[in-house]
Amino acid sequence: MHVIDRRKALSIPPIWRLAFRPFFLAGSLLALVAIPLWVLAWTGVIAAWQPTGGWLAWHRHEMLFGFAAAIVAGFLLTAVQTWTSQPSLSGNRLAALALLWLAARLAWLFGLPVPVAILLDVLFLPAVALLMGRMLFAVRQKRNYPIVIVLSLLSAANIEVLVGLAQGDDGLQRQGVLGGLWLVGALMMLIGGRVIPFFTQRGLGKLEAVKPWPRLDIALLVGTGAVGVLYAIGLALVPQAWLAVLLAALGIGNLVRLVRWYDAGIWRVPLLWSLHLAMLWLTVATFGLALWNLGLLGSASPSIHALSVGAMSGLILAMIARVTLGHTGRPLELPAGVPAAFVLFNLGALARVFLTGAFPVGGLWLAASCWAAAFALYAWRYAPMLVAPRIDGHPG
Repeated sequence: MHVIDRRKALSIPPIWRLAFRPFFLAGSLLALVAIPLWVLAWTGVIAAWQPTGGWLAWHRHEMLFGFAAAIVAGFLLTAVQTWTSQPSLSGNRLAALALLWLAARLAWLFGLPVPVAILLDVLFLPAVALLMGRMLFAVRQKRNYPIVIVLSLLSAANIEVLVGLAQGDDGLQRQGVLGGLWLVGALMMLIGGRVIPFFTQRGLGKLEAVKPWPRLDIALLVGTGAVGVLYAIGLALVPQAWLAVLLAALGIGNLVRLVRWYDAGIWRVPLLWSLHLAMLWLTVATFGLALWNLGLLGSASPSIHALSVGAMSGLILAMIARVTLGHTGRPLELPAGVPAAFVLFNLGALARVFLTGAFPVGGLWLAASCWAAAFALYAWRYAPMLVAPRIDGHPG
């Protein structure tokens, strides 16, 4: 049982009761505005406005260490309460962490001096890793220690980006961002491998979930994390035939899991097919980069965006739609318009990965419009839930 003082918990404003509330809301709002801003900058419409480091540095950093990091923090700092049966971050401490995240976002966007942006940004992920580590270690929950390891590596990748920013070294920034992106991919392999079979079982009313293959799950986690490290140290930035083997193996392993998890009934349940499609995008990314490493594709960019847009952001949208319902005491029934958000999102991902090579401006605007519409629908339907008490009257 959670050791929670009910009266004290209910006295906290709802937005600060659990980490998913501020971070899902803030992350989705950042996603809603960040991609249209980037396309406006890329097309020269707002060229006079320059964030810290320039628009490319801002786009690369903020979509990973701003948007994705917020959702990761919100999910993990909420889930760890269930995992450990200990009260998680709430109240003033949660507000302080959220305000730290927000201050860093504003510093980057409005072009504050580099040292200020670095000072505000560098603290967030280590704080999340420390909070997770303390709660897991208190109950010696070794099963989830890999999450703290990945968070620590993600913090190191962010530091690499910030060092590159301070030195004006675009290559170092790129290494850190791509390394961090694959480390988030490792978290996807870990968390997705646990929750998607369970969610599928629950969503379809099955008696049992598909049993995991632990060795495959471990191999996918370690292999994806290794790709992240290879990017962070620069070895994966140029085509390498041996790396194609690793990437293809990861793609095959993930595809095997998807086939094992698959049930035709998922197509009746948007909360399920959205999760499965996100993991399928991860396979597209790994196979695409394997082909690039073999010299069979001319650019790595479409495959990188299959990972960052289709897989990472697709899993984020699907997960925050489900987690918000569950943790606000609601049945797992999507609000009106949210299934359309999943459809729009995946259409935008298709446009970003497969159309922008032939139609750069039109493809980007189509992708950005679908992305913005998807996150606008989420914010419209879910913001009222995130700022209001649970409908069942419980804390959280």
